[in-house]
Amino acid sequence: MTPRDAPRRLRLELEVASDDELRALRGALLAARATELAEARRQSSRLAFGYGSESTRDSMTDEARQRTLRSTMLDRLIAALEVAAEPEAQR
Repeated sequence: MTPRDAPRRLRLELEVASDDELRALRGALLAARATELAEARRQSSRLAFGYGSESTRDSMTDEARQRTLRSTMLDRLIAALEVAAEPEAQR
């Protein structure tokens, strides 16, 4: 692991004016996650069925790996949003 790859904690601050905005933000993140998962599955299926040349399959493998990573990061972001959105009394 290089210093650039070392784990780090990101802190984001975002003003949300209402519960509707909070629900919209969560919905947008869930939609992005669903898109990434669907594309990763589509590419994995294409790989399983042997579509494309060897270099195309290598590229699809890398893209599927990146989409899976993005989906994982969206999962973490959604989980952090849910914790941050809890009323103080429930934490």
